Amino acid sequence: MSKQHIVIIGGGAAGFFAALSAKKHHPTAQVSILEKSSKLLAKVKVSGGGRCNVTHACFDNKQLSTYYPRGENYLKKAFEQFNAQSTIDWFAERGIRMKTYPDGCLFPESNDSQTIIDCFLSEAKKLGVHIWMNQGVKKIEVLPHGFKLHSDQKIVDATRVIVTTGGQPKRSNFAWLEELGHDIVEPLPSLFTFNMPENPVRELMGTVVEKASVRVEGTKLLGQGPLLITHWGMSGPAVLLLSAWGARILAEKTYHFHVLVNWLNDKKEVDLRADIEHTAQLHGAKKVQNLNPFPITNRLWHFLLTKADIPSEIRWHELGKKNTNKLVNILLNDRYEVKGKTTFKEEFVTAGGVAMTNIDIRNMESKRVPGLHFAGEILDIDGVTGGFNFQAAWTTGYIAGKNCLD
Repeated sequence: MSKQHIVIIGGGAAGFFAALSAKKHHPTAQVSILEKSSKLLAKVKVSGGGRCNVTHACFDNKQLSTYYPRGENYLKKAFEQFNAQSTIDWFAERGIRMKTYPDGCLFPESNDSQTIIDCFLSEAKKLGVHIWMNQGVKKIEVLPHGFKLHSDQKIVDATRVIVTTGGQPKRSNFAWLEELGHDIVEPLPSLFTFNMPENPVRELMGTVVEKASVRVEGTKLLGQGPLLITHWGMSGPAVLLLSAWGARILAEKTYHFHVLVNWLNDKKEVDLRADIEHTAQLHGAKKVQNLNPFPITNRLWHFLLTKADIPSEIRWHELGKKNTNKLVNILLNDRYEVKGKTTFKEEFVTAGGVAMTNIDIRNMESKRVPGLHFAGEILDIDGVTGGFNFQAAWTTGYIAGKNCLD
């Protein structure tokens, strides 16, 4: 081969970042992206409700790595090469500034994911990155000094290959990589919401509690943060955190389990009882249903009173021990049955993939096939919601592109 050819398989977030990094660090090499579909950067387009949560405002590499249920120790080293600040700087150098929200999420100031897509496409064009659409790779043939990629429509010669095909829901989708000797960690959904069929709580769809805690009964799994009630059950960061950290445990339960909700987040029983007593002293003559002293909506308050079987006409000074116990229990340990999950196809995040023990984190190169590199969600790396999965894509893509040629 007269010219070194770096081929990236997959035209998503990690794929584009790997391609741009490869071309920047190896300007004389030909860099090509093979994308199996007719769409580029599909996940970037829909992420964050179409706004693209680019990264998270966490600038300590060790702390940043703790947001990854799988891959923490590997990313701790990877972030030494490219981290959240690196991401912000990279986009700023290309005229795209970020806005940081109170929860630490960073979005482009335009609040439009198309800004990120346009940036990548513009950079690729400027640097001369070749993009081939509708080219799904079926097989990688390893040669003495490179590779032959067998795609849908052609055979492509490559000096180095970077695989960035994203998360795959089925084990069979990894067969072509297993054939090369890679270990595959069983893929499972990582970010999903909890379905609660027939449960009357669904009538409160749209209700948000800004600070709640959700525990999976019988485990140590805990999720804290905003909780959203939907027409199918419960969602929001508190639930998504649980689904990420508990991906394998909940899969083993076939997504049938019980959760205990503390609607007051980390409020302790002794403090809640003191609050109830204080309210009874100050507003004893008022009906309980007409005075909601807690940071939850009145709709939810009335729902919980009914669920706890507390009489609608009872006044605060009439609560008594029995009703007080009911109120404490419903606010701090409200129990719900979960039967099933809902994943969002476009933003599907996978736990599992190519085992990190097969990868040299310094250059993202396969330990099984020299010259073959990996980046993004194809790896057994996944983060919680909040920009962390994109950060892993930028980081691993950058490292793979930079270090793919000796």
